[in-house]
Amino acid sequence: MPKLLTAMWTTSDRRPQMLPDSTASAVTVSVGRPHGGLRRQWHPALVTLVLLLVIPVAAQGPRGGAPPTGPAASPVRLPLDNLGVEHLDIVVPDTAAAARFYASIFKTPLHQQPVRDTLRYFIVLGDVPADRQVGYIAIGAGQGRPPVIGHYCVLAKTYNAAGFGAALEAAGLPSKPTAAGPIGMWPDPDGLELQLFQPPAGLVTAAIPSPLPVEAGVLAPLGVDHIMLNVSSLDKALPYYRGIYGTAPEQRRDTNGRVWFLMEKNTRIGLQTAPNGQPSIDHFAIKVARFDRAALTARLNQLGAKILPSTDEPDVVRFLDNNGITLEVRSQ
Repeated sequence: MPKLLTAMWTTSDRRPQMLPDSTASAVTVSVGRPHGGLRRQWHPALVTLVLLLVIPVAAQGPRGGAPPTGPAASPVRLPLDNLGVEHLDIVVPDTAAAARFYASIFKTPLHQQPVRDTLRYFIVLGDVPADRQVGYIAIGAGQGRPPVIGHYCVLAKTYNAAGFGAALEAAGLPSKPTAAGPIGMWPDPDGLELQLFQPPAGLVTAAIPSPLPVEAGVLAPLGVDHIMLNVSSLDKALPYYRGIYGTAPEQRRDTNGRVWFLMEKNTRIGLQTAPNGQPSIDHFAIKVARFDRAALTARLNQLGAKILPSTDEPDVVRFLDNNGITLEVRSQ
């Protein structure tokens, strides 16, 4: 079957959207890798013609009710061949204030991306290479939601939404994504959301260096260390996480009753019974280069951050950000 070209643009969470039909000038279309590739100019009339041809065919769905075919439906095997935890997302009422807070902690090339009528900021966890393969903390507008860690992202050697959903369904695990589009967002039995990408992934192409005035940070970030999930019941959650990540990464329960999954690139996912019975993403931890603990404490006090006890993990510094979200830093 001949390949048809569609013109699309991508939102902040990388879900493709159709190009607005009000475009009055030539359209630039990227072909190939998400972070770079061939860029070609197409006249709006040609784009409109192609869309008119493609949309009716796509709306009909697979012929005869057959399952979708092609790369989007290629099989995905469980457990996933993971490549580690890459990034996480927090939602807050004031993204600029949160970006200033985090940029005052981490020495980071702060980036931003317009999203509707707000700016989404990215605390990049290291230098940004040419291929943009780097972890980050995304800071998005809450749109009325309370401050919260929204989701975390794991990279997998092989992933597509259709194939992954089919694999979950076959394994008897929750298999309906909570976000539409080719990427999807996958809830666990408690509704905690996982995002998956197959490399190349990294910092979104639309994110550019931010001109927001910030105070230089005091810690050199190296990447995500771990995510801690509050689940309603370990007995309910563990079959799901074993199904996705396998039993090999699973560690014995620690002295606090938590279960850890050791992922690639020295990253971890932790599960613990929700202290208040409410499932949530409890906190995240960032790996950093060796640092002066007194200097970090002084900076946190300067920012008005609340430092929390960490007697259970004396090698970390645990604190609340300016929105009450818990995070930790751990030196490597």
